[in-house]
Amino acid sequence: MMASGQHGTLYIGVTSDLPRRVHQHREGLIDGFTKCHGLKRLVWYERYDSIVPAIAREKALKKYKREWKINLIEAQNPKWADLYPAFFKVDGPFSHLQPPEPHK
Repeated sequence: MMASGQHGTLYIGVTSDLPRRVHQHREGLIDGFTKCHGLKRLVWYERYDSIVPAIAREKALKKYKREWKINLIEAQNPKWADLYPAFFKVDGPFSHLQPPEPHK
């Protein structure tokens, strides 16, 4: 889930390459909802081994009431911290990768 800020506008999406996709949203490289609403903060995510259950989960989450989505975020990320930078820390889930170069 991407957010504009704590308790701000939310976006739910699915991707096979989370670091790349979040980078695209953060840099405004993709026209659409996230760019229009300034959604640059990754506040929650789940990992799946296959795209099929990931898409099913995305569809289910989109039907959740806003309050449920907020509760889901705050159960794991109570301060709504941007999780993207942690991907590349030594012990982060994507520590073997380098962050994408900033868009110029």
